[in-house]
Amino acid sequence: MTTPQNKTRATEASVAAFLDRIAPPTRRADARALDALFRRVTGWQPRMWGPSMVGYGRYHYVYDSGREGEMLATGFAPRKANLSIYIMPGYQDFAAELARLGKHRHGKSCLYVTRLADIDLDVLEEIVARGLDRLRTYWPVAPS
Repeated sequence: MTTPQNKTRATEASVAAFLDRIAPPTRRADARALDALFRRVTGWQPRMWGPSMVGYGRYHYVYDSGREGEMLATGFAPRKANLSIYIMPGYQDFAAELARLGKHRHGKSCLYVTRLADIDLDVLEEIVARGLDRLRTYWPVAPS
């Protein structure tokens, strides 16, 4: 039995070229600000994951079912409606930080922000750092 491949994989596409193509200019500026924030917090250079996710670091996982793969450790995607911010272990233990963050929505591993002006970037830095710390308790994390 073969393990299915993840749809989202690291690519060799240029992060800078991707960020340069983001429209409108306000979304592009927010994406560049997120790139700077993630570089500062992680200390890692970004890599494209799939066509639209900017990832920082990576981890290899193996589930009890035998499914395994590699995924970005943290990152973001500047979508049309929202900036999607990925904290791979999920946001279930981040109630205190989320209460201080500002205007947002979230799913299991994804935080949705309309624009960075709506949130406290210092709190977002805390969330990214804590998310990486939590991820390291499950899987080894490495630069991408």
